[in-house]
Amino acid sequence: MSTVFVSRDSAALACGADAVAAAFVAAGVKVVRTSSRGMMWLEPLVEVEVNGVRHGHGPVAAGEVTDLLAAGLLAGQGPKAIGPVEAHPFLAKQERLIFARAGITDPLSLEQYEAHGGLAGLRAAIADQAGIVGTVTDSGLRGRGGAGFPTGIKWKTVADCPPGQKYIVANADEGDSGTFADRMVMEGDPFCLIEGMVIAGIAVGAEKGFVYLRSEYPHAIEVMNAACAIARDKGLLGDVLGSGHRFDMEIRVGAGAYVCGEETALLESLEGKRGVVRAKPPLPAHKGFMGRPTIVNNVVTLASVPWIMANGAQAYADIGFGRSRGTMPIQIAGNVARGGLFEAGFGLTLGEIVDEIAGGTVTGRPVKAVQVGGPLGAYLARSQFDTPFDYEAFGAQDALIGHAGVVVFDDTADMAHMARFAMEFCAIESCGKCTPCRIGSTRGFETLDKIMAGVNVDANIDLLTDLCETMKFGSLCALGGFTPYPVMSALTHFPEDFRRAAPMAAE
Repeated sequence: MSTVFVSRDSAALACGADAVAAAFVAAGVKVVRTSSRGMMWLEPLVEVEVNGVRHGHGPVAAGEVTDLLAAGLLAGQGPKAIGPVEAHPFLAKQERLIFARAGITDPLSLEQYEAHGGLAGLRAAIADQAGIVGTVTDSGLRGRGGAGFPTGIKWKTVADCPPGQKYIVANADEGDSGTFADRMVMEGDPFCLIEGMVIAGIAVGAEKGFVYLRSEYPHAIEVMNAACAIARDKGLLGDVLGSGHRFDMEIRVGAGAYVCGEETALLESLEGKRGVVRAKPPLPAHKGFMGRPTIVNNVVTLASVPWIMANGAQAYADIGFGRSRGTMPIQIAGNVARGGLFEAGFGLTLGEIVDEIAGGTVTGRPVKAVQVGGPLGAYLARSQFDTPFDYEAFGAQDALIGHAGVVVFDDTADMAHMARFAMEFCAIESCGKCTPCRIGSTRGFETLDKIMAGVNVDANIDLLTDLCETMKFGSLCALGGFTPYPVMSALTHFPEDFRRAAPMAAE
């Protein structure tokens, strides 16, 4: 019986992958469900193996299956054929470390995971427990959740705490617009995250871990729970590979509050409390979950660790740009011809990402602005497209890499409205603990309403600028502190959008 491979990633499912798979089964073709390659504009992507090489067809609709089979789909031929998948320019240009298994393996097959390089990092870690923190430090790995803090320093802080109960927490509360890398790891390669958490536990002496996962990711919740059960049954959790090191973990589901992506609010929620930001110090590394030393790392950060342990710190440090080492899964979304996940070493310019990799806008209109780093990221204009994808280079532009979501807007976008959205978003999502965020964001969108109505525009722009300074430096966490980035960048680079209404005097 012939076999085709169809993704069960949420993006593929949203495009009709289940119906496509059912149509192939009805036609007498065996279907193997895999993770996604990350070429979202081609989903549902159907792959078939021809002479040992996977060939792709996409996007495929369920109603097209019969005609595509007749046109030679199983031989790699037909109107939707894209040729050998791994030779496609979008994939061929990537340097996949974290997503090396994406689109290839069954997400819930531990045997396939191990056959494609999985568990090699864990075995290396077990063999050299004392060297784990040093290896992670020397690799140059930085937190991929937004802050870019050196991972090794955080791990050493927890490792240096007195022996006792410690915890590993994976921050899977991926709430930024245009981001989906964490979801793709959890749905498509869950054992990679589990392996990274186990290594972290062995490194710092923690025996318990939690994945804090947002309720809006039902498929990821299902896959992670199933993967943990398999890992427990196969000895990856519990007595880790019979090494004498113990580690177990649970999946905890949050209620969808954006602020719970901030590590201390996450810990409050994980403890069963309202998700409110804690004042620091103490740091979670000293006093985190239940008052005990806790590592809180983003999913992609933890999923990077197995490759580092398997291949060595230097191999990872050799990739990247400046102080930004290793690879970053760039998530391309918005008004683009080719949206998807592109993993590459730091250093690509924003222009390369938007114009060459993403192929410009799907509408064919000029690119006006690009927001990098989620709803609190700055809007960058075309004049900034030579900026390298690097933490420090973006910082010099008053911008953020964040979780590396790249959302593209064409020239029909009204940037005053986008600035207002940032303030309104902050007002809605604020935990309410600090005044600059709670009150400042509300006054912010009220002031923007006046500007957009043409009321005392110059005076209100001055007021908005002053308000942004107060929020940036006075807020307790990044929600209020980063909201000024999209507002001020829109105002700086697209001032004409703030002066379109006919001026009028205030009542």
